[in-house]
Amino acid sequence: MKEHMANYRKAFRILYSVFCILSSVLFIAGCVERRLTINTEPEGALVILNDEEIGVSPVTTTFQWYGDYWVRLSKEGHETLNTHRELKAPWYDHFPFDFFAQILYPGRIVDSYEWTFRLIPQKLPTREGLIQSAEELKTQLD
Repeated sequence: MKEHMANYRKAFRILYSVFCILSSVLFIAGCVERRLTINTEPEGALVILNDEEIGVSPVTTTFQWYGDYWVRLSKEGHETLNTHRELKAPWYDHFPFDFFAQILYPGRIVDSYEWTFRLIPQKLPTREGLIQSAEELKTQLD
């Protein structure tokens, strides 16, 4: 009986050790760091990404998901730019590879993207142009 109990204890210690090793491997295993850098020409534009102000260009932010992003860029003296861009997921972020890349891979994966936008200088109307537009509007209303 004592011999059976000693075997059970030994087996329990081995299973417990294996469980601890596997658990620690999962907790210290790899991760994926996702970064997006937004540049503008000229620099210094306020960057709003999905209704969240992230800073002044050039600016780098982290992100958690891939897909469609709404981008708004504004800078004094330039037209405000409202647009969409898509971040496509890399091959290792699709099933079943994502499990290995995000859980089992022991290193760190850095997934970096960079977008560049060109801002158009704002064109202010001339005095003559404003007067002409006002006269055209007046004739339309009469």
